[in-house]
Amino acid sequence: MPDPTRDAALDQLARAAYSLSAADSRLRGRATRTPGALSLTHARALRVLADTGPLPIGQLAAATETTGAATTQLVNGLAAAGYVTRERPVDDKRSVLVTLTDTGRRRHHERQTALAQALDTALAHYETTALDTATDVLRQLAAIYDQL
Repeated sequence: MPDPTRDAALDQLARAAYSLSAADSRLRGRATRTPGALSLTHARALRVLADTGPLPIGQLAAATETTGAATTQLVNGLAAAGYVTRERPVDDKRSVLVTLTDTGRRRHHERQTALAQALDTALAHYETTALDTATDVLRQLAAIYDQL
């Protein structure tokens, strides 16, 4: 049985998801034009490396949910900014190990602090249960996008 109210709410959610995607694109654009700016993909890579330590490109690609080729480009940009280094392990000359530098660790911390403050300020009026629901909805949207 159709529910016009639910249909309208789902339509608004889809529109908000498009807006989020557009904001990500604008952020990626700023990251390519502005020194020190980080796209969400850059920030995600720094966070993964801060959480896990050095990783081969393939594992970094899996952890950041990107392709190996895209991760190689990503690492090139992060290395040019001084946020990561690339080294070939002695025991595996085919692999490249990506390591967070001290500069990268500081930039990650700055970004995480700014994000936490922005989220806390913008979402201060939401209770924890609402934030948990929003988290679930975002994860479901990601799964839906992967199916499209």
